Amino acid sequence: MALAFMPSSVFNRKAQHDADGNPHTWPPLFQSINYTRTLVNPKTKLLVAIGGWGDTFGFEKGARTPKSRQRFASNVATMVAAMGADGVDIDWEYPGGNGEDYKQVPNSERAWEIEAYPLLLAAIREALGPDKIISAAVPGKPGDMLAFTPDKVPDIMRSVDFLNVMTYDLMNRRDTVTTHHSGVQNSLVAVDAYIAAGCDAQRINFGLAYYVKYYKTEHDDCMERKRQTGSALGCRTLLMEDPDTGADLGRAGGFSWHDDVPEEVQDSFARAQTEGTYDKEGGGYYYWDEDEDLWWSFDTAEAIVNEKFPRVLQARKLGGVFAWGLGEEGPKFEHFIETSRAWKRVRDDGWGSHAHNVSSDPRDEL
Repeated sequence: MALAFMPSSVFNRKAQHDADGNPHTWPPLFQSINYTRTLVNPKTKLLVAIGGWGDTFGFEKGARTPKSRQRFASNVATMVAAMGADGVDIDWEYPGGNGEDYKQVPNSERAWEIEAYPLLLAAIREALGPDKIISAAVPGKPGDMLAFTPDKVPDIMRSVDFLNVMTYDLMNRRDTVTTHHSGVQNSLVAVDAYIAAGCDAQRINFGLAYYVKYYKTEHDDCMERKRQTGSALGCRTLLMEDPDTGADLGRAGGFSWHDDVPEEVQDSFARAQTEGTYDKEGGGYYYWDEDEDLWWSFDTAEAIVNEKFPRVLQARKLGGVFAWGLGEEGPKFEHFIETSRAWKRVRDDGWGSHAHNVSSDPRDEL
């Protein structure tokens, strides 16, 4: 379990003590490692996740030189010891470019990060030693895998225990046509890219999305697409980000299962849940609301267990599965319960184990 997030900038401190000689404190997580241990199985490994979407500056400063890498890594090790954690999850999600500010900072100005990223991981491994866990959250769209080339992935894997491949948000506001944001086919493209680049499949964790996404579409184009093919898959969206600044234009949205559904889409989402369709080929649950021109994309528990597990996790014999995020699931935790049960079946019965029907109340089997 990774507790998120600690900002990357705090690891560039030049001293272990403040001006008064007191040891530096670390930004508090939403709950401590020690308290979390009381809530989980004693065998559970607890990591501190560093960074997150949009948090790049601290990594960039830390990765720049041998000296800065050593300082960053030393601070990571100090934090892990102070927190009592079992390791870290490095969430420098887009080294080399294509991050949140890609319109302000062109990828050409971040090309140096492709070389620096594995060097920073190596420094962290050296500082933490061989017994602590290092994982890394990595992009799910091939166009964003700028730092994960065949000549760099072996270097990366010498330092990390496994990759958490973010096979979600595979449709985002930079896209112009509808697709599944966490579909089977685009997930396979992602994991296959890492395998082809030199990552052992057993060291890949397949990512699941425990949340809902929706996007505004062009009505006429989607109606024509639906008339021709029977589905609005592949029809045009409205422009979702500013072409000059990359700013969100408010035409895409999302929410977690534990959130209140935004009032303006409540009726549409209710229809998506009752009238949606599973695309067997692309591997995703979807619904196009022609009255409100909204494209919905999300995973049901059934889709995870009966489609994503056999067609991605088991087909490629990946090392494991993870989700963003556990907190997104409350209070029922239905996706998490079914994911855990399905993983236990694969672990116990092997890669050839068959899917099962999701129970009407998954708590019955706990």
